[in-house]
Amino acid sequence: MNNRLRSIVFTAVAALPLGGCAVSIGDTAEIARVPAPVAASLTIRFQGIEAPTGQIMLSMFDSQSAHDENGAPVRVAAVPVAGGSAVVQFEGLVPGDYAVKAFHDVDGDGKMGTNPFGMPLEPFAFSNDAKAEAGPAKWAAARFPVVAGANTIAITIK
Repeated sequence: MNNRLRSIVFTAVAALPLGGCAVSIGDTAEIARVPAPVAASLTIRFQGIEAPTGQIMLSMFDSQSAHDENGAPVRVAAVPVAGGSAVVQFEGLVPGDYAVKAFHDVDGDGKMGTNPFGMPLEPFAFSNDAKAEAGPAKWAAARFPVVAGANTIAITIK
């Protein structure tokens, strides 16, 4: 490849957005774009709701450290309870592993009701219907995969 063409190729590569690459074919340069990852959506269906009032409050995490160490969630929602069910949908998620912590805010005050010892008084649940173990369920038990495209999970409020 001559120096002038090499300069054109390097200039073209430098101008590419992240995710692109340059391919040289003979004495001509073509720019190939690597497709961006396909976003994921997640529908969460809450079941086992006994009181037809209030809302489901949930936090969704994308890492063990955030989940197990009370870090920042990647998504939060307050979903009105309609009869015995509640459904929420999240769009634009990056495919990967996630975990959900949720509780049924029966009285609608926006916070988990607890007794003087900090024990929950309102129903709660975790993704995979993971069990609480001397506190919230751990990431290893609650995590689930979200792949590109549409995903659906069910969580039973207890």
